[in-house]
Amino acid sequence: QVQLVESGGGLVQAGGSLRLSCAASGRTFSSSAMGWFRQAPGKEREFVATINWSGDITYYADSVKGRFTISRDNAKNTVYLQMNSLKPEDTAVYYCARRLSGGGATLARSYDYWGQGTQVTVSS
Repeated sequence: QVQLVESGGGLVQAGGSLRLSCAASGRTFSSSAMGWFRQAPGKEREFVATINWSGDITYYADSVKGRFTISRDNAKNTVYLQMNSLKPEDTAVYYCARRLSGGGATLARSYDYWGQGTQVTVSS
């Protein structure tokens, strides 16, 4: 079984930055695409960003494009989400997940393993 553990969340003022990490166990990390989703209270889980297995192709939701950067270090079995210029509307629980081969990158059903999430709170 693949396990994913997020860390790095916290409280930050608007305009600030945070870096989230997702540590993976198992032998499949280096060959799997990964993604980040987020969910605010009372709202549906939404796509944030995804990265392919080798780290050379990325895709972002319009709401975070230009502010967030997804990256990975396969030697460390870790995927990152660098979040800059944070806004109060970025407040949510952030989840990392492993994407199934051939699945739609923005669809939650395309991901088979999920972490427990880490809280990000942006104050105004």
